[in-house]
Amino acid sequence: MASYNRVLLMGNLTRNPELRYTPSGTAVSDLGLAVNESFKNKAGEVVEQTCFVDVVVWGRQAETASEYLHKGSPVFVEGRLQLDQWENKEGEKRSKLRVRADRIQFLGTKDSSSTASSPTTEATTPPSPEEPELDNGDDEDVPF
Repeated sequence: MASYNRVLLMGNLTRNPELRYTPSGTAVSDLGLAVNESFKNKAGEVVEQTCFVDVVVWGRQAETASEYLHKGSPVFVEGRLQLDQWENKEGEKRSKLRVRADRIQFLGTKDSSSTASSPTTEATTPPSPEEPELDNGDDEDVPF
């Protein structure tokens, strides 16, 4: 049976990103995301609902999110669902469903927040050097 695990969410952060590092030095950041929805019920009244989602970000994106995002920042998250399971101190099994972000896009503008923002976290990495232009020389040297 085929399967597909993809999540696309747009919302605002409910708290500042919590950055930490694994023993091997990999950055991990936990984000809280609020996704709002409004609709009309059968009585014609507008109903507002908020879904709170936990998001985990790894690597350079975690560091960038911690540096540029803050509570209230609008973001677009692309990732997949991840089920974490563990036992607490009392031996009870616990689990938590959250989103493991593959990509985070910052939606805020420089004017709307006190910190600078960039279009995507990938844009914060230095660009690769441009390939040199090839000199084709004289077109008459082409053998065909």
